[in-house]
Amino acid sequence: MDHNDHVNLLKPANLNQGGSWADLGAGSGAFTLALRELIGLDATIYAVDKDRSSLRELENAHHVRFKTTDNLILFPNDFSRPFDLPPLDGIVTANSLHYFKDRLKVLSHVRSFLKPNGILLVVEYNVDSGNPWVPYPFSFETFKKLTAQSGFGEPRLLAKTPSRFLREFYSASVQKQ
Repeated sequence: MDHNDHVNLLKPANLNQGGSWADLGAGSGAFTLALRELIGLDATIYAVDKDRSSLRELENAHHVRFKTTDNLILFPNDFSRPFDLPPLDGIVTANSLHYFKDRLKVLSHVRSFLKPNGILLVVEYNVDSGNPWVPYPFSFETFKKLTAQSGFGEPRLLAKTPSRFLREFYSASVQKQ
């Protein structure tokens, strides 16, 4: 996938410009850059990842693409553990939730960062069995069950795109209730 693919997976959410967002499990920032394109330079994005070198790659890529790193806050942390962020308008988790066996616990934790009616955008493999590199993926149907159990509303399927591994990716949005 390239930058346009990343943007196209998030674009159907019709996001408002601005606000305060986080990319949890940001890595080197493929979806952080897509999010930035969609919500604009005035929005604040907290890029959260355990890997400091990936966050530095993200910072460099952000500067190259947008000529600034204003409103990009690098946050080296494990997003599945308690830490402080301000209440967020939205969160992106792209290919990051499939590393956790207890997805319900992690989704409930992620939900706690959102303002009322805040948006969670998920990009995930559309399968329910993984491999050593993607141990706990979940299909959109499973995501619907997880969101209901963790205090979110009804998720909306945004897009699908083929994957060389594990069939396809999907993107979905869901609001905090």
